[in-house]
Amino acid sequence: MDLRAVRGMNDILPEQVRRWHQLEADFRLHAELYGYAEVRTPLLEHTSLFSRQMGETTDVVEKEMYSFERHGEQLTVRPEGTASAARAYVEHSVHAKEPITRWYYLGPMFRGERPAKGRYRQFYQAGCEVLGDAGPVCDAEMLDLIAGFLRRIGVPDFTIHVNSLGSAGTRGRYRDKLLEYFTPLRDRLSEDSQRRFERNPLRILDSKDPRDQEAAKGAPSILDLLDDDDLAHWKGFLHALDVLGLPYVVDPGLVRGLDYYTRTLFEVKAVGSDLGAQSTLLGGGRYDTMIESLGGPKVPAIGFAMGLERLLTVIPEPPPRRGPGCFIAPIGAAAADRALLLARELRSFGVRVELDGRGVKLKPMLRRADALGARLCIILGDGEIERGVVTVKDLVGHAQDEIPFEGAARVLADRVSEPSPDISHARGLR
Repeated sequence: MDLRAVRGMNDILPEQVRRWHQLEADFRLHAELYGYAEVRTPLLEHTSLFSRQMGETTDVVEKEMYSFERHGEQLTVRPEGTASAARAYVEHSVHAKEPITRWYYLGPMFRGERPAKGRYRQFYQAGCEVLGDAGPVCDAEMLDLIAGFLRRIGVPDFTIHVNSLGSAGTRGRYRDKLLEYFTPLRDRLSEDSQRRFERNPLRILDSKDPRDQEAAKGAPSILDLLDDDDLAHWKGFLHALDVLGLPYVVDPGLVRGLDYYTRTLFEVKAVGSDLGAQSTLLGGGRYDTMIESLGGPKVPAIGFAMGLERLLTVIPEPPPRRGPGCFIAPIGAAAADRALLLARELRSFGVRVELDGRGVKLKPMLRRADALGARLCIILGDGEIERGVVTVKDLVGHAQDEIPFEGAARVLADRVSEPSPDISHARGLR
């Protein structure tokens, strides 16, 4: 049987994982600078959580969720992180413990969509949520966090697109305007947009179908319909962005793909990337009604999520991985025993060690040490045991000597920490 990974679900091998570790570490560090703490939610949730919050007419709910019944429960493997975070916030009455909550998360999400470059069926997201702050300054500071993080990881160029959906009243008025505009064009729309036409005409603006995009070119702007409170929030948001010096593009056609958004919306798009039509790196916005709809109090909220695979596509490759500080090459059973103890002691000093326990001759072990880019190769054989020493080959400095076995770990740890004597060929220390 020719078993392969499920299409759109990818293995991440050790040589790739190092990039993921660095990206995740950078995100954690940057988010915590802004006062966020990590939250971890289950992979499985009740299906109703997503269908109610994301909208019955969204592509995710209609076509892409991995849902099933087990033990009489309708369950879904999470397609996004915000609804799960909101559910956890309500379930654990976090509002009663603190006035403002800042959470971030990292983890896999699942959607049964057609795989493409930077878009997979199992994909990884990082995101942030702020619950309890309704002000436009909060919205702008979240975008400042995002822009700073993208610069930190080396995204070469990006644009910030912003819009406002207003509150429920504004959205209702806008729906009527869209119905009026699209009614004469209904026959030109895609099958999906025609089917959703009455229930949610905003979905037409978010469609990737060329027919819908062409029809939407002359659609009215929701910004012309904002009420006084929504307009004040919108102007306050843009003012705060200006204070921060963040360039942005006002994009009235930006509606995002989920129904829970209110007021502020944003997307960040890569410029000059090879992601093609999928140039959006991340997106988010306000969801001020979600907590209340889940049975909690009336708590405003805003959040964003970004796909890690997409970020890895546009950021620079890291420098080659540094080899182990020490490679231990034992020859014979007695030497293997000594090598086990030496390796453990070296690691206690913080030295990265690889011990070759294959029982092969010295030559293939030396080839292995060189291929790994090790700084030092420690040779232990019968001769070394008799003399009470270890042979040390400096594979970078091209030197060899012997040192006493007693206290060898401390001496070797100090050598590994010293600058290479041959800088032009240095391959790293620890």
